[in-house]
Amino acid sequence: MPGLPPVGTGGGSRPARQLRSVWIAAAVVCAALAFVPWPEPAPPGGAGGRPFAWNQAARWSALEAAFREARARGCPGVADLLDARLAESRALLDGAPATVGIDAPLLDRIERDVFDLAPMVAACPQRLPDYVRIASAARAFVKRQSRHWDVRLDSVRGRLYRILYGSRAAVEEVMLQAPPALVPALVGGDDEPSATPSAEVLGMTLHSGDILVSRGGAPTSALIARGNDFPGNFSHVALLVVDERSHAASVVEAHIERGVAVSSLAEYLRDVKLRVMVLRLRSDLPALTADPLLPHRAAARALEETRDRHIPYDFAMDYADHSKLFCSEVASSAYGRLGVTLWMGVSRISSPGLVRWLSGFGVRRFVTEEPSDLEYDPQLVVVGEWREPRTLFADHVDNAVVDAMLEGAERGDALGFPLALLPVARAAKAYSAVLNALGRVGPVPEGLSAEAALRTRRFARTHLAIEQRVLALAAEFERARGYRPPYWELVEMARKGRTELGGR
Repeated sequence: MPGLPPVGTGGGSRPARQLRSVWIAAAVVCAALAFVPWPEPAPPGGAGGRPFAWNQAARWSALEAAFREARARGCPGVADLLDARLAESRALLDGAPATVGIDAPLLDRIERDVFDLAPMVAACPQRLPDYVRIASAARAFVKRQSRHWDVRLDSVRGRLYRILYGSRAAVEEVMLQAPPALVPALVGGDDEPSATPSAEVLGMTLHSGDILVSRGGAPTSALIARGNDFPGNFSHVALLVVDERSHAASVVEAHIERGVAVSSLAEYLRDVKLRVMVLRLRSDLPALTADPLLPHRAAARALEETRDRHIPYDFAMDYADHSKLFCSEVASSAYGRLGVTLWMGVSRISSPGLVRWLSGFGVRRFVTEEPSDLEYDPQLVVVGEWREPRTLFADHVDNAVVDAMLEGAERGDALGFPLALLPVARAAKAYSAVLNALGRVGPVPEGLSAEAALRTRRFARTHLAIEQRVLALAAEFERARGYRPPYWELVEMARKGRTELGGR
């Protein structure tokens, strides 16, 4: 009949049917392959170091017991003893010799005083300003001493970490027990002289070339802060540039989403910052004695280069390759070009579970430059540190959750993802590649694989689930005992939340 195909053709010629079959088969194969993870390189070896461990659970429990006793006695009941101990600590620091060795008993005493004063000050928060001044003076003293030490040695790094990180942790435990009105947002440091252009920022005079070390609010920010041999409080590094004519301040920083970019100071501060520390090169360094404007030249050159070309984010964390930059590398590369090597003691990431997780995010270098470790560089002076009292507790909860998760990583916990989402992630990655080529930002950051994006999503969701459990347990703790749980209690809560989540 006219209009009907010949009998036996099945609606088309044999070659046409074969071609359709080939296309259908190819489509099925492509669809199937979309669900197949691509081979990834084996996780590289870690740094081969030994992660720092306090191993002082009994001491933390004793400090908490001392705090409960001081609370029961009330501020009048501990005032005389507290006054005496504060005076002793001040006299100890005021009378300290100009130079001490790394094994000096004086350093043990300084560390012990900072911790032992904390329970009494927490019970008598009106004395918080005095305690903060002592902790800041202890930090400044140890920083000055470190100029004579070899910070590449494990023994030296451990000593610096115990006092610098430990004093910050002790101060913040006291702050979290104090009424918010008594907690200073800004804690000043040493006002290191600088010849570079300056700007007034949040009550401080900042100079071009200053390094801003901060902590973001995302779960991955907590992972960056905690994820190295010396877990810290900071996840991001940026370089301040102050125009010599207008004195307008700009910030050069590397963003995971869009690579290296220039932000106004207002934009920088609008982004979530749970804390910001300002570091400045010592004015007596030979390079600065020869050229006092070196920090400004380094920062201005970084600004110019960022405006001249697109610099992708370096997920590998390879601080020797400047074709891509991660946040720490923005500062180190800028100063390195002018002969100043930052991170005199480079960072190390040694724990096998942590190395496995970070390699799943694209990290390939585990001897690198971590934001928190920059504080221990003796070439730098702490000018000041801002904390947001309202978000300080959230910062501690985030850290505790990550610490518990990383313990799980060492026990074999994996950051997997549902294979059903892999085609969607790959489509999002392809779409992002098109946007990146047009100079725009896509849903999957440039340089991050679809698989790594899914692992990031899983990490954030797991972190959130444990965090919600910790907040519930912390609220119960505070109702029962009348005070906020200290950090070691938060870690125990996070361990419980992780165990419960694993059971489900």
